[in-house]
Amino acid sequence: MGNSTEERLPLLGEPDGSDLKKRVWNESKKLWKIAFPGMIARVTSFGMIVVTQLFLGHVSELDLAAYGLQQSILLRFVNGILIGMSSATETLCGQAYGAGHYHMMGVYLQRSWIIDGVTATILLPLFIFTTPLFRLIGQEEDIAIEAGKISLWFIPILYYFVFSLTIQMYLQAQQKNKIVGWFSASSFVVHVLLSWLFVMKLGFGLAGAMSSFIISSYLLVIGEFVYIFGGWCPNTWKGFTKAAFADLFPLIKLSISSGIMICLELWYSSILVLLAGYMKNATVAISAFSICLNLNAWEFMICLGFLGSSCVRISNELGSGNAKAAKFSIMVALGTSIIIGVIFWILCLLFSREMSYLFTSSEEVAESVSSLHVLLAFSMLLNSVYPVLSGVAIGAGVQSTVAFVNLGSYYAIGLPVGILLGYVAHLQVTGLWIGLLSGVVVQTLLLSYLTWKIDWNEQVNKASERLARFFIE
Repeated sequence: MGNSTEERLPLLGEPDGSDLKKRVWNESKKLWKIAFPGMIARVTSFGMIVVTQLFLGHVSELDLAAYGLQQSILLRFVNGILIGMSSATETLCGQAYGAGHYHMMGVYLQRSWIIDGVTATILLPLFIFTTPLFRLIGQEEDIAIEAGKISLWFIPILYYFVFSLTIQMYLQAQQKNKIVGWFSASSFVVHVLLSWLFVMKLGFGLAGAMSSFIISSYLLVIGEFVYIFGGWCPNTWKGFTKAAFADLFPLIKLSISSGIMICLELWYSSILVLLAGYMKNATVAISAFSICLNLNAWEFMICLGFLGSSCVRISNELGSGNAKAAKFSIMVALGTSIIIGVIFWILCLLFSREMSYLFTSSEEVAESVSSLHVLLAFSMLLNSVYPVLSGVAIGAGVQSTVAFVNLGSYYAIGLPVGILLGYVAHLQVTGLWIGLLSGVVVQTLLLSYLTWKIDWNEQVNKASERLARFFIE
């Protein structure tokens, strides 16, 4: 069912007993080949969200707060579900590629479109009834009304996520993510230019910023469709097939465990933004907290490049039956990611106040952002560790275990600490961020222990069983 040893050695060769520097160099080249385009794709894709916030911040403070609430809560909630469910595609496509089951990758992609598309439609009412939902949870009336207006613009973005996330993981698994990087970077440039034209020059305000977001997002998806359907994936895309509708339940099960794992992580910060809305001067609190979260998340997109590369390397090696190479890949990815995290930690400590003025002209908001800069810097440092470990979990297909880790770290420890310090100790947004950080610290420690305890030979056997279960001639 798989390729011969001779066929897979050039791509997935196991580290031999040669010089350690040479082994590290070879593994680093494989990681960066996957990670760098993935970083470009994620930074620019998320950058479109941040650029939209940046332009809205110069329209009005109310629009900034409403967008921050909408993006940090509802969009992150939905994005978390779809990213998580799409990571099942990453696991299966990566292991199928390693095993040489190339034709199955197109089938997995189509199945993910069906599952994610149905999921997005189920979540649609959240964007239609945003204003009454925010009223129900006690948000300020003017912010709730404005967020309701913005949420309708996010409906096309909801379905953009269905295709862009799954296609990115499908292409990344076969190491074709350079094209995703090019398309994402191009759409980001288009978005910046259109936002400047629509908002700053033509004065279209909210409508201009959101129209630019939608247009540039769908240009990315159209480019990816042309690439796949145009014959640039001849081994993995064999056309649409009825097999996509068969055997969906095992994939749904893996998708749900993947979704829960990611959701528990992304919803954590969303809940903290929601809590910021109950503080004194809620507009300033939400604006400052969401700006810091977006700065943290933007740097996190770079670290997600290593999540993606470690996931692909682990799943490829497990699919090819190579446990030693999988373990060595983890060490190289983790070391490289930590070095980058230290660089961003230093930059955040030095330039936090300057960064805040990119998003707002309000001195009060900028001051609130600046007060969080030390905590933000350490959050960026931790970003370099736990995404790689999460990528290991996705590559190995042990998402359900990590879901329990995230549940305990964030909701049993981080959230209560944030509420206690923010409201009882009256530390406001600083207390909330300390709670966020404490949850991440516990999660990082638990994921490190989990990775250390994994029996990689057993994971090779499980990968083989999983691929055999889904295989179609």
